[in-house]
Amino acid sequence: MADYDVIVIGAGNGGLMAAARLAKKGVRVLVLERHNIPGGCATSFCRGRFEFEVALHQLSGLGTEAYQGPLWRMLSSVDVIDKLDFVTMNDLYRLQLSGSDLDITLRPDRNQLVSDLQQAFPHEKEAIQKYIDFSYAYFMEAVSAYYMQDPDAGPEKYPLYFKYALKSAQAVLDEYFTDPRLKFAISPYWSYIGLPPRLMSFHDLTSVIVGYCEFKPTHIKGGSQALSNAVADTILQHGGTIRYSDGVRKILVREGAVQGVITEKGEEITSRVVISNASKISTFVDMMDPEHVPAEVSREMRQTTIAQGAFTLYMGLDCPPETVDIRETTNFVFGIDDYDRSYQQMKNLEITRDDMLLMSCYNLIDPGFSPEGTSQVAVVTLKYGDTWLQVPPAQYVAKKYECADAILTRLAEFYPHLRDHIEEIEIATPITSMRYLGTQKGSIYAFDHLIKDSDLFIRNQTHIKGLHGVGGWFGMIGFQPTLTSGVVAAKTVIKELN
Repeated sequence: MADYDVIVIGAGNGGLMAAARLAKKGVRVLVLERHNIPGGCATSFCRGRFEFEVALHQLSGLGTEAYQGPLWRMLSSVDVIDKLDFVTMNDLYRLQLSGSDLDITLRPDRNQLVSDLQQAFPHEKEAIQKYIDFSYAYFMEAVSAYYMQDPDAGPEKYPLYFKYALKSAQAVLDEYFTDPRLKFAISPYWSYIGLPPRLMSFHDLTSVIVGYCEFKPTHIKGGSQALSNAVADTILQHGGTIRYSDGVRKILVREGAVQGVITEKGEEITSRVVISNASKISTFVDMMDPEHVPAEVSREMRQTTIAQGAFTLYMGLDCPPETVDIRETTNFVFGIDDYDRSYQQMKNLEITRDDMLLMSCYNLIDPGFSPEGTSQVAVVTLKYGDTWLQVPPAQYVAKKYECADAILTRLAEFYPHLRDHIEEIEIATPITSMRYLGTQKGSIYAFDHLIKDSDLFIRNQTHIKGLHGVGGWFGMIGFQPTLTSGVVAAKTVIKELN
């Protein structure tokens, strides 16, 4: 008899959700996590008197108790919805452009979104209404055809979905609008995917916008660590086992089927099923003998490229956010109105006016997120890890502080007193993500999500019996998609185990 029915590699969003669902079904499940806390990206850390949120900006798909989104139902299924306190955000984002009068705040409501855009761009009034109406119509078809996987899906039943699912976001924006600044103002969420509108699908961009308008962006009191802890508690309460500081060195495969794992401590543990929440590359290259890697998987990975990591400033301020003129929870700050140039700048080490900056401050909706009279701010820009890997170790610290200083200088245009109120600061680079997440090149977005690599073409299949992949490296990125991936994997495994 195997030691466990299922072994889960990694306690990230997907791994935790899969293990929780399986444990509740009475499956003997073991989670092996190389870090000393659960969560992966969904964690926090402390500096001084501040506890900083690592990665979550705007949780999608939750909704409210009165209007429950898909994520609400998923979290309820693992008994955590009543253990957490949620705060609905009252903004989508504020977008500011250096050297211009473009400063617009959009709200997570369909009619308000239309109104805000029409007020800022009155000459495109009719086009704005048509675009939002079209986006909603497309999204409703996508829910049935794509997310619900209607077996009768076809061009006659879902004409918008089949016509636009693989079109670029830029192509659809160009179809509706003529003002380039309007196109710019309505699409900064491209940075949540990592590709400019020219390279990303319209499906991905509109899913973010419509999803937030319908179910509202949400903040978790206590941060994403509270979510990870709650899901981990469910695993333990239902008889599951979690081992921290105990990663996996090797996945055992024989005759095309999983047999178990060998831990980094050299212990062999047998199981009928392995669910990997590690990266796809780590799973098939680092943890598996080459002769067991399916040709289909090798071919899929060869056609992909590794996406960006993050350069992040975590700042604890000695004052409320209003003191330094921070008025919204989510703020995009651009130095130029050219997304393609901003994207190209992600491949360079230095911070310039071409870099996109995303600043989050949850104290505006959750005053208790930091000690009384203080606030915490996270500022992110995306950077491919290749350039950081080329920095000599002796120059690493100096270079990251040089980049941090450049970001603060950029922010001073809109928030001139921010630097004066920094009490604590921590800086993370793609190298930091390599250390804590174990991802290749420090990527937080897994592979580049180009249209050619859509899961409409590449399904989440490992081609090894008993092996399943969850998380952004095996599907879509983001908190809601990775949590969902764990639920989907658990359902599949339960069927396999009868």
